[in-house]
Amino acid sequence: MQTDTQIDVKDVSFTYDGSSAPALSHIQTEIRPGEFVAILGHNGSGKSTLAKLLNALYIPTEGNVVVCGYDTRDEKLVWEIRRRAGMIFQNPDNQIVATVVKEDVAFGLENLGIPSEEMIPRIESALSAVRMNRFADSAPHQLSGGQKQRVAIAGILAMEPSVIIADEATAMLDPSGRKEVLDTIRMLNRSKGITVIWITHFMEEAALADRVLVVTDGSVRLTGTPAEVFGHVDAMREMHLDVPHMTALADELRREGMPIRDGVLTVEDLAQEVEKALCPLKSAT
Repeated sequence: MQTDTQIDVKDVSFTYDGSSAPALSHIQTEIRPGEFVAILGHNGSGKSTLAKLLNALYIPTEGNVVVCGYDTRDEKLVWEIRRRAGMIFQNPDNQIVATVVKEDVAFGLENLGIPSEEMIPRIESALSAVRMNRFADSAPHQLSGGQKQRVAIAGILAMEPSVIIADEATAMLDPSGRKEVLDTIRMLNRSKGITVIWITHFMEEAALADRVLVVTDGSVRLTGTPAEVFGHVDAMREMHLDVPHMTALADELRREGMPIRDGVLTVEDLAQEVEKALCPLKSAT
């Protein structure tokens, strides 16, 4: 079922059993095919709850979540939804189920009942896509954290998903591991057109997205491009969230009277703005 909207969150609220207050309240958003959407929020904001709703791990208390045309409330469609929308979790060790990398990638395919003659090329293709094919016969426990996450991504890719949902998939990795995983996901988004929902607390990661949602106290507080969202520096800080380093520095310079536009994200952006401010005549020519 191909639609213009890949994921449609329709006035969704969710309350955990035994809780009097909703974890999410009246969330409304649409995600288009091929988008890279980052979701930000402080601990307890509801962003991980939202991620699990998008994968039918949770069912809304109110409202509907429609993934690739399928309503998550329909129990008969759960496996179809999870095949189309694969999920990567925070701890790579919790996602490894086999003692050999290629067998781990095969696990999801076996659950789907894919014939073995079809599984082999899918496994090879998935491992190649995440640059892990030379580790196909390795033991997962011998891999780095970033490599384990790439194996987890391969397991999802083998099922040929339309969407990847990553719930703080880089939170437990060192900087090199974070870069490995994020570079892999961005490559898959660009080259294969896979829609990505990237839940993170790293602002520099969110700055690379097409669109950012900021969740606080169970509601979407801000949404827009990274430049638009991070342009609200005071609002982000009120929500106990940071902004990218260059955005924070630009804000400090602006408060000191330098004419720098909102929404600066990178070193290059800031350098251009400072040059304009210091050399207005040169910039004009």
